[in-house]
Amino acid sequence: MKHDRIWNFNAGPAALPLEVLEKVHEQWFNFQGSGMCEIEMSHRSKEFDAIHNNTIAMMKKLLGLGDNYHVLFVQGGASQQFGMLPMGFLDKNKTADYINTGTWSTKAIKEAQLFGNVNVAFDGNEVDFMRLPKQEELKLSANAEYLHFTSNNTIKGTQFFDFPKTENGIPLVCDMSSDILSHRFDPAPFGMMYAGAQKNLGPSGVTLVILRDDFYQKASTNVTSMLKYKTHVDKNSLYNTPNTFGIYLMGLVLNWIDGLGGLEGVEKINKAKADLLYGTMKESNGYYRCPVAEDSRSWMNVCFRLPSEELEGMFVAQGLEAGFCGMKGHRSVGGCRISMYNASPLQAIEDVTAFMKDFMAKNG
Repeated sequence: MKHDRIWNFNAGPAALPLEVLEKVHEQWFNFQGSGMCEIEMSHRSKEFDAIHNNTIAMMKKLLGLGDNYHVLFVQGGASQQFGMLPMGFLDKNKTADYINTGTWSTKAIKEAQLFGNVNVAFDGNEVDFMRLPKQEELKLSANAEYLHFTSNNTIKGTQFFDFPKTENGIPLVCDMSSDILSHRFDPAPFGMMYAGAQKNLGPSGVTLVILRDDFYQKASTNVTSMLKYKTHVDKNSLYNTPNTFGIYLMGLVLNWIDGLGGLEGVEKINKAKADLLYGTMKESNGYYRCPVAEDSRSWMNVCFRLPSEELEGMFVAQGLEAGFCGMKGHRSVGGCRISMYNASPLQAIEDVTAFMKDFMAKNG
């Protein structure tokens, strides 16, 4: 491969588009004639101001967001939003609905319970998180402040494509860390979307938060400054020094996605990758077994098992030798996992499925 790189299937921090890394390399010592690397620039400089606002504009363009949305870049990861969200929108007299689809949802619920009432509208523990709920299974509150869910589960390998529906204008709030910008969707029902950048947007250390203005206006201001949404909205994410490099790199990734045809173009590529990988597993007649219900299977994180743990260990080790990194399943569930975010090209999946067929032929 070019630059002696391997196919990176890590779940996060994850692969970045090679074209983006090459662009960073070209500008590393002298960004646009400034005589400095971008990472050295003041966050108050005109150069960074242009970078920052371009990244905001590109995010709005790709998602089709109007002026009634605030795009923020904060720190603390999606995990900080687990607490910051209920801190801003709940109290002991208010209720929020949560859909529990795995580890990250469980952590979000735990944090929310510290601030207000939590109604678990669906508990995936009952199905070992191997499928997502159907709309009619959701036990929703009539007066919830919001309905929170995680759009893609990196550990179990499930993903929403048809989002939950609410009544009475109750907004959706979603942790989109591992599948944001991977396919088209209607943002209108969402009061808030957030995502750690390190899976599908850029490097670790910067977190995207998108707030619809009518939802944002309900947020409490009786909160310490750094955990108050108003602080970051009023200062355009520049209340303190942000992750300038992360924002810059995210902007390059967004420009790259735009060049692929936006979300429509990316969706076609991601569907082709998923069809190829899941199709290869189906053709193996159970040698590669995905335990997730077919209508809940993720395009981003494909989790699967082989006939034995010994074979799984061999598969991961031989895969690394063949140039495929990150195929070991999460430590909490074992097995194997191939994470194929936007930055993983179709060629990567063509190569790894060829390896899978060869491995089965030799070890079947």
